[in-house]
Amino acid sequence: MSTEHVDPGHGHSPAAWTAVVIMLLAFTIGTVAFFFDVQWLVWASAALLVVGLVVGWALARAGYGVDGDKVAPKAH
Repeated sequence: MSTEHVDPGHGHSPAAWTAVVIMLLAFTIGTVAFFFDVQWLVWASAALLVVGLVVGWALARAGYGVDGDKVAPKAH
């Protein structure tokens, strides 16, 4: 059994961070809108959640994902 730790590297890319920030913002807006009973804003935040997913996927495909050609690896 190997004692070497292998880091899969998931989640440490500009694509992942961008997607997560957009989706957290959407979730926060949706929660506040639900509390204040602003139904159209709840649905708009749900759409923004999907936009965050698509943006993360598009950035990963453009090379900004884990091991992407446009991402400079950082030494640990």
